[in-house]
Amino acid sequence: QVQIVESGGGLVQPGGSLRLSCTTSGVTADSDAIGWFRQAPGKERERVACISRSDGETYYEDSVKGRSTISRDNAKNTVYLQMNSLKPEDTAIYSCAVGYDMLACVGLAMNYWGQGTQVTVSS
Repeated sequence: QVQIVESGGGLVQPGGSLRLSCTTSGVTADSDAIGWFRQAPGKERERVACISRSDGETYYEDSVKGRSTISRDNAKNTVYLQMNSLKPEDTAIYSCAVGYDMLACVGLAMNYWGQGTQVTVSS
């Protein structure tokens, strides 16, 4: 059974930084992609960043490119999302998900989802 636990959310001022963590268990070798997604109130879920567990290939949504870094520590079964220069429009529930490959991640077609962690950017 796949389990996903996110942490690291919170309240941060505009221009600040946060590091989100996604720790997984029970993920089999045929699930290669792990991604971060977000959903703001009244809006559809959108992808933020994806990473391949096998080769570290990454993908970033344009809205966070240059401000965020996704990384993995396979020994700890953990994926991180470092977010810098945060803006109020980054406010959302951030969820981590596991899927088959990077195409699935980009297409928001992931198989397993975490509960999410709230990120609020406000002064």
